[in-house]
Amino acid sequence: MPQTEPATLTFVVGDDDTAAAVGSGSLPVLGTPRLLAWLEAATCASLEPVLTEGSTSVGTRVQVEHLAASPVGAEVEVSASSAYEDGRLHRFTVSARDTTSGKVLAAGEITRVVVDAERFMSRL
Repeated sequence: MPQTEPATLTFVVGDDDTAAAVGSGSLPVLGTPRLLAWLEAATCASLEPVLTEGSTSVGTRVQVEHLAASPVGAEVEVSASSAYEDGRLHRFTVSARDTTSGKVLAAGEITRVVVDAERFMSRL
């Protein structure tokens, strides 16, 4: 499998992204579950170009620190870059930052494993 390239995605915090909306608190700031979903989207974007037909990836491990709050309207850039690859296992260094201030909002690692989608689903 070819090596992955870093991926960067940008999102704007909306009302549906807040802790209050996603059930992870009561404040109108970016909820950790939504931030995690955005970070995972960056890992998927990094892996997508190297996946063979019929393959996908599944998340197996997450270690992320949510370091700072982001209000509704904030633009958040998330990025993922390969930290380690061993066959089907891919570990990514992930981060999020506020595009206006440059402040780091989150940092950590996410691990994904490449699987055959049909085979994976047949075992459920």
